[in-house]
Amino acid sequence: MPRSSPVLFPKLPRLLKKGDTVLVIGTARHKPMSQISSGIRVLESWGLIVVPGQHVFKQHHQFSATDLERAADLQWAINHPKAKAVFLIGGGYGTLRIINLINARVLLKFPKWFIGFSDITVLHAWLFNKGMASIHGPMVFQYNSQPENTQHLKTLIFGKHPSVKIRSHNLNVYGSTKGFLYGGNLSILYALTGSAEQIPCALPIVLFIEDIDEYLYHIDRMMLQLLRSKQFKSICGVIVGDFTDIKDNAVPYGSSAYTIIQNAFSALNIPLCFGFPSGHGKINKSLLLGARVALNVNAKYSELLYLN
Repeated sequence: MPRSSPVLFPKLPRLLKKGDTVLVIGTARHKPMSQISSGIRVLESWGLIVVPGQHVFKQHHQFSATDLERAADLQWAINHPKAKAVFLIGGGYGTLRIINLINARVLLKFPKWFIGFSDITVLHAWLFNKGMASIHGPMVFQYNSQPENTQHLKTLIFGKHPSVKIRSHNLNVYGSTKGFLYGGNLSILYALTGSAEQIPCALPIVLFIEDIDEYLYHIDRMMLQLLRSKQFKSICGVIVGDFTDIKDNAVPYGSSAYTIIQNAFSALNIPLCFGFPSGHGKINKSLLLGARVALNVNAKYSELLYLN
């Protein structure tokens, strides 16, 4: 059974301003130096003072550095007394390998934003469990090549929390709810089952999920495991982002990713919003995980509003 923790309402760090010190680190897969450097230049163009982690330009097989080196950079970032944000270079795989090496003792003393998605869902879940909000958004290696997504992240982290309104989807379930925004990559949430970082049950949760490069049958397996492990009991609404490059077998599975997800939540009678522009697709809207939000789903549109 996962360890029990006191209920902590996630703390939102202060928003950024020009002149702030920010850090750039890697916790997962290696990214080319050219992509990291171009992303750093984008951050500097925002008026930020960028300090790279000691090991951010290294490579160890598929990873951005060894486990111990990546853990050291993450611990350095958490402990940094002046930095106001930490930008992750990329996802892939690797954050789960180091998260147990991290000490959260000064996390709330030196609050700062951590920004990333995909494999960084591990870190988002860990931060939420420790009482800290974070940002699900594009990563350093993407900043130069995805200007629209990067601009939305900048808008969010520098002080505006714009609502996101999208057109209705035929699989939506109508309704309105309020809760704390939580989630990220479905495969990672599935992998966290049984840990302290699994979907929290002590707060009302508006769950966001997305994924890439998964088989349809495995999406069904993951949804059933989350359901059977009683991780849906605190969920009051669901936002379904992009499910990109989804695969099927020679004999078709018979359901789409969205239909599988709709069926998994069908008995809960909660609002479901499909087609949210966030994840591994072309449009990746940044999300304030840990923020208190309102989700409104009706016949005309779905809308996500920040209440903090």
